[in-house]
Amino acid sequence: MIDQLRQMAIFARVVDEGSFRAAAKDIGLSPSRVSETVSDLEHYLGVTLLNRTTRKIALTNEGRMFHSRVVEMLRSAEAGLNELNALSLEPVGALRISLPAFLSGGPLTSAIASFTKLHPNVAFSVVYSDNRLGLVDDGFDMNVRVGWLDDSSMMSRKLGDGQRVLVAGAGYAASRAAPQRPGDLEDWDWIRYKNRPDTTTLTSPKGKEESVTGHSQIEVDSIDALYHLAIQDVGVTILPSFLAERGEATGALVRLLPDWTLRPLGIYAVWPDKSRRESLTLLFVRYLAEQDIY
Repeated sequence: MIDQLRQMAIFARVVDEGSFRAAAKDIGLSPSRVSETVSDLEHYLGVTLLNRTTRKIALTNEGRMFHSRVVEMLRSAEAGLNELNALSLEPVGALRISLPAFLSGGPLTSAIASFTKLHPNVAFSVVYSDNRLGLVDDGFDMNVRVGWLDDSSMMSRKLGDGQRVLVAGAGYAASRAAPQRPGDLEDWDWIRYKNRPDTTTLTSPKGKEESVTGHSQIEVDSIDALYHLAIQDVGVTILPSFLAERGEATGALVRLLPDWTLRPLGIYAVWPDKSRRESLTLLFVRYLAEQDIY
């Protein structure tokens, strides 16, 4: 029975990865050995689980039914391991998480580093992307999302608020009259972030809101690109406060309308209701929530 359990786990990994080669790389075996293991399982069961072609694999009807049972078994086994892990003095395991790319050099990444120092037996695989990534579909244990939460089926916890500021390259700002209100920026060149509205609303010290759109010659899908374009003196843009402070410290950026504020964006940890590594995920989320993220 032990051999069959191992074969079932490898079969599930082949299905999850979509090929023998990808599963072999993930497990650390040769593709031929992985293929042989699945064949041995099929021989034991007396059914064909996978239809194989030179380019892809596909579950048979029997394979589809069996795979759902195998996944259920593996989840139960992992839940048991998680429960025991939660009782141990030192957490052990691996977490696959995603963060917005612009946080790669920010305090959240620093928090990951400090967590690994506290728990040396916890490994991380971190994907940085400014594109929206799914949790279950993309195989993550946890995502960090900024500014939006629209999936009520997931668990979530707010980690903090991302402060944003209005900046421009020092040379570009020096070539213009200093703005006194947002409307003064209508004829300025703007560097747009693709994932945010074109119109920017700011709030005065007295609580009055005023919006500005302005002309945009450049639009990008990367916050880091906004920073690098701004220091090239091509316009005004909105940056997370930690990035803006970096540019201000070198003199490359200046803050515009410093008495006016932009609405902060919520920073959330999001994870599946039935996480594969629930205890480890919760431990990490609680740690992040205790940090001074922003």
